[in-house]
Amino acid sequence: MFENLTNKLENLLSKLKAAPSLTKEQVSEGMVEIRQALLEADVSLSVVKELVSSIQKKAVGQEIIRSTSPGQMIVKIVSDELIKILGEKNEDLNLNSTPPISYLLVGLQGSGKTTTAAKLAKFIEKKNNKKVMLVSLDVYRPAAQEQLKILADQNKLLNLPVVEKQLPLDIASRALNAASLNGADVVIFDSAGRTQIDLNMMNEIKKIKEVVKPLETILVADSLTGQVAVDVANEFNSAIQLSSIVLTRVDGDGKGGAALSMKYVTGKPIKFIGVGEKIDDLELFHPKRIANRILGMGDIVSLVEKAAQDLDDEKIKKTEKEIKEGAFTLDSYLIQLRQMKKMGGMEGVMSMMPGVSKIKEKMKNSSIDEDLIGSNEAIILSMTKEERENPKIISGSRRKRISQGSGVDVSKINRLLKQFRMMTEMMKKMSKGNKIPSGIPDEILNQLK
Repeated sequence: MFENLTNKLENLLSKLKAAPSLTKEQVSEGMVEIRQALLEADVSLSVVKELVSSIQKKAVGQEIIRSTSPGQMIVKIVSDELIKILGEKNEDLNLNSTPPISYLLVGLQGSGKTTTAAKLAKFIEKKNNKKVMLVSLDVYRPAAQEQLKILADQNKLLNLPVVEKQLPLDIASRALNAASLNGADVVIFDSAGRTQIDLNMMNEIKKIKEVVKPLETILVADSLTGQVAVDVANEFNSAIQLSSIVLTRVDGDGKGGAALSMKYVTGKPIKFIGVGEKIDDLELFHPKRIANRILGMGDIVSLVEKAAQDLDDEKIKKTEKEIKEGAFTLDSYLIQLRQMKKMGGMEGVMSMMPGVSKIKEKMKNSSIDEDLIGSNEAIILSMTKEERENPKIISGSRRKRISQGSGVDVSKINRLLKQFRMMTEMMKKMSKGNKIPSGIPDEILNQLK
């Protein structure tokens, strides 16, 4: 997420932090680099101008030049201005109304609107303990209604039954009646999209809004389209007055232009970001946390929250018991690997760590395989029960057999066994209450150990 922008800003700010003092010329040169980095990240020109201007005004003051730590002051200023652009604080969905509450999702075809509808329904059910009904108003795209039904069935969500050849306005009216009859607290309407904005689509959405009277009209926009997403948001907002925005595919957005531009340009808050394909891959948008990620400061709070959400408590307790009893096996290690995979793998965890660009560079230089979890899983599954319980018996001939079974080179098997021995030693120390000098914050260790 935001890799390109993060790398450039992190390198620039590291140079400024290292300087014992700063001149106005150094600050000005830094602003040129920040401007260039933002433009390359596909940030809207109006946002770039505002951001750079605000930073420069504060950064050339005497309090910076004379500061005992001018570099740190610059970082704080850049962080504060990023947060201001992103929206200063996270905003929750508006649930303050008499049920059934309606939300209307709008956006272009291919933006991830239908998937987002299901994710949002699941989020509201889990976090707010509300009964949610999903409704597809897309009668134009082939199998669009069926797609939402499948997502609803897979995730045990309430879905309005499809009636063939029924028009969107009629579906909307039927949905409101069905929601009342079924005791639904919230109704999420998935409107039809087009490949581009046209008058017919906007007129239909306006009529739907009159019928369903949504508490929020939410734009679903693809972050990968960058400046195009911002332009689309502007057009939708001008035509039908948006309430908020959901950015999808943020996990694949190496630039970050859409996230940095949306709030400033439209005046509407980004409330959620889509960070994967799974039903739970929808996160609340926290401007401060996003600003920290962009500046390479990590997002420890989100990582801990994700750990608490994704990790299996029973398996964690079982592992802790095994550690205390000295019974940590390769089966235990396999459980740990699968828990890591649930959190997005190594890359998913590393992306939230401070100094992410430096961590990734070290991983690259050390030839650490990004697919390490998958290959280690295959290796362990190719072992016998006896080998997993007692790795010391794994001889050369056994390693050759495991290599053939897993499709993994023997050198990787050797590396896994070495890692496991090191991990076992670390676990023994942890069980005795010794602090491990890992550099990982204690709060994460407590969640992951």
